[in-house]
Amino acid sequence: MPRSRLPLVLLALALGGAAQAATITIATVNNPDMVTMQKLTPEFNKKYPDINVKWVVLPENELRQKITLDVASGAGSFDIATVGVYEVPIWAKNGWLDPLTPLFQKNPSIASSYKLNDILPSVRGALTVNGQLYAVPFYAESSMTFYNKDLFKKAGLTMPPNPTWQQLQSFAAKIHNPSQGVYGICLRGLPGWGENMAFITTMVNTFGGRWFDQNWQAQLNTPAWKNALTFYVNTLKKYGPPGATSNGFTENLTLMSQGKCGMWVDATVAAGFLSDPASSKIVKSVGFANAPVGPGTPRGSNWFWSWNLAIPKSTKQEDAAFKFLTWATSPEYINLVARTKGTWAAVPPGTRTSTYTNPNYKKAAGAFSNIVLSSINRADVTKPTKDPVPYTGIQYVSIPQFQALGTQVGQYLAGALSGQTSIDQALKQGQDAANRVAKEGGYQK
Repeated sequence: MPRSRLPLVLLALALGGAAQAATITIATVNNPDMVTMQKLTPEFNKKYPDINVKWVVLPENELRQKITLDVASGAGSFDIATVGVYEVPIWAKNGWLDPLTPLFQKNPSIASSYKLNDILPSVRGALTVNGQLYAVPFYAESSMTFYNKDLFKKAGLTMPPNPTWQQLQSFAAKIHNPSQGVYGICLRGLPGWGENMAFITTMVNTFGGRWFDQNWQAQLNTPAWKNALTFYVNTLKKYGPPGATSNGFTENLTLMSQGKCGMWVDATVAAGFLSDPASSKIVKSVGFANAPVGPGTPRGSNWFWSWNLAIPKSTKQEDAAFKFLTWATSPEYINLVARTKGTWAAVPPGTRTSTYTNPNYKKAAGAFSNIVLSSINRADVTKPTKDPVPYTGIQYVSIPQFQALGTQVGQYLAGALSGQTSIDQALKQGQDAANRVAKEGGYQK
């Protein structure tokens, strides 16, 4: 090769290498599991040094609005979107997501190591539409009861494995000691369909209520809704922390992990955080029980949810995005989190059979792993309420309009909790809004 041509060849090789590099932008929620994923980006780059990763990390409500607007308009700002199990079938039917099944077929080596059949069947099924997989789960969860065993012992209380809501209220009354910075119970109050309404809907379910009857007539004016909301407002006002309407999952997790809550009913994924010495002061005193049931029915008393990674149809980096989402939801990633955190209790839960058969996970998460797995398996999105309903979903109604409706009703109910409006007024506003959605959406005939 003539010496005079060598620099041109090197330049061409350099340009060729640069052309192969890809940059992907990932939109995700700012919960601890996702923040861990963001921090582990350098580990992904060790495996795929030719893929640059940019992050957009937002609070849950803001994330939903931003991603929905971007994906629906085809703007293409994100190559991977973090989406809930509620959105996946709706977005798939709208043609907003890339089906993943062909990508697994196109990448047999990734498919082999990924072990798709290892994902819990109920979780995989919730992300499949017309035989095509449209997202992979980062973690899956139900809901359960967390309690502080030290505070219970001090108050002479014993938490039963299957508590009722009435029992939790009576426990909260005996533990509540705000002058010492201890509150009887912490519950979601922050408005949002994925925040206070996820929690309140499970309470309404187990009090015997439902959002709509089979003719899509709204049911927020029924005794079940009023009884549940009255119980919720009275319990939080008497025994909850101040400013409860500002507290969602993240805020209550902080309060609970600092030893300020006697009890907390929320997502099972919190069990790992509360057992992690790096983030919790109550590792040795946290206790676990099933989600409480109300006076109406056990059905719908614990929710089902999964946060998932999906590729928007508008991406121009499909291959790079597929490599990241299969890495971040793989058995390899779960092992990496265990090594990094120093405990198997901190790995993303609820997605893979192999996690629950792993001796290390059983040893680290034995106090709560069976409750988590049985709660996920028990949560039936097709039978969420005492009386039949025309929709699926336990803590949501599986229609595209519910995101806006749930947030609107969540604001009304937060107004009742803060004292800005009465319970009756809040429920009437919610009833009118739900009926309006059912009529305008063409559900009521």
